[in-house]
Amino acid sequence: MGKPTGFKEFDRNTPRERNPNLRILDWSEFSHPMPVADLKQQGARCMDCGVPFCHTGDVIEGMATGCPLKNLIPEWNDLIYHNKWKEALDRLHTTNNFPEFTGRVCPAPCEGSCVLGINEPPVTIKNIECSIVDHGFEQGWIQPHPPSQRTGKTVAVIGSGPAGLACAAELNQAGHTVTVYERSDRLGGLLMYGIPNMKLEKWIVDRRIGVLEQEGIQFVTNTEIGKDITADRIAADNDAVVLCVGSTRPRDLKIPGRELKGVHFAMDFLHANTKSFLDSGLADGQYISAKDKNVIVIGGGDTGTDCIGTSIRHGCKSLVNFEIGDRPSETRGDDNPWPQWPRVFRVDYGHAEAAAKFGSDPREFALETIEFLANEKGEVSGLNAVPVDWTKPVEGGAPFSRVMEEQRVFEADLVLLAMGFVGPENTLSDQFGLELDKRGNFKADYGNYSTNVAGIFAAGDCRRGQSLIVWAINEGREAATECDRFLSVSS
Repeated sequence: MGKPTGFKEFDRNTPRERNPNLRILDWSEFSHPMPVADLKQQGARCMDCGVPFCHTGDVIEGMATGCPLKNLIPEWNDLIYHNKWKEALDRLHTTNNFPEFTGRVCPAPCEGSCVLGINEPPVTIKNIECSIVDHGFEQGWIQPHPPSQRTGKTVAVIGSGPAGLACAAELNQAGHTVTVYERSDRLGGLLMYGIPNMKLEKWIVDRRIGVLEQEGIQFVTNTEIGKDITADRIAADNDAVVLCVGSTRPRDLKIPGRELKGVHFAMDFLHANTKSFLDSGLADGQYISAKDKNVIVIGGGDTGTDCIGTSIRHGCKSLVNFEIGDRPSETRGDDNPWPQWPRVFRVDYGHAEAAAKFGSDPREFALETIEFLANEKGEVSGLNAVPVDWTKPVEGGAPFSRVMEEQRVFEADLVLLAMGFVGPENTLSDQFGLELDKRGNFKADYGNYSTNVAGIFAAGDCRRGQSLIVWAINEGREAATECDRFLSVSS
């Protein structure tokens, strides 16, 4: 513990964000780096608890509590306070392959279970993590380290998202020859096309992939396993296969008017925007534009927020965000005690930008869409929505009731559905003959990751269901361990 009284002396301080009215004019990251002196103070706030819940990685009430990667958070907080950046980077990489990703896009369940957070604002763990790895790249400390010898075993990793990249990195370090297959034209999966540039600039993704390539991992893009290469072929050509294809089937809203032009899934909107931005700076027009449109985003969470930020940068005319749940309270409720993830009201970057541009927070809570409205061209022109009452569940039905007498009509030229995902696509499960669990995910027990087909493993969202980036990296690492054990036994 670097400074025993640090948590008493220093207040929580987070990176200064760029002015919302200015940052919506570009696609660069929306926050400024924090000065080293301030970072040291924030590290000093860590109490080095006797029982540090920040890296427990448990699941309580269905939500992550602490870091699933079990990052050694008190250790590198202490090292930052003592200005030992290289040692802090080594501690960080011990458990996390990609802290530059988690330090930017993870919601930080570690902070939600910080012991200091019982009665004070928690330690700024996420920002310190990001600062350590960014400093490591700046100093040239992060260099390729290829394995000293090869085992002669080959592994195909399907999918180049966080789970696939983590799995490939670990298997490669074990000496196996690893090829990662990605169906898109760029590597990174969700990191590349599911998260907009202002939240995670894509050169950061490319930088890490460049290190992995130099360590000996082979990457193949524009190749979809199950279509361009059959599952039988990929299995025959490799000693093992690890499926890390994510949860890519979006949850739909099957109500009257769903077929109208202008109603899109959020990921179709985000993917096309990032591809066009990277290809041409949006000059090619190959994306769904929100310019001069009345936009409604249905669904909250990170994806909904990303749709808000993207629509504003396009120059939308107006923006409303529907969330079916009640507005959270400002502080923890009695039914949400520490160390659970705090279900409290938060203002994310997109909400702040919408408030700056349009004068108010864009969110409408406890509202359900029941019908899309059309104009004479077959385009969406608006929607009908009704408030919902969560105190009056429907017996044998929904956990809420509709307040039909308060039905509202909203104008809309573009509707984006950001309601989550329901599982992986079925192509691979059909071709490999994989069993599915009750939710439609690839069936493979957590900690084992083996499917019902010998030599075929599954990790990340395709096994777990839609989840956090830290769970994806955790599962990719652990699946690599199990795959390595399988290869050792089979040889």
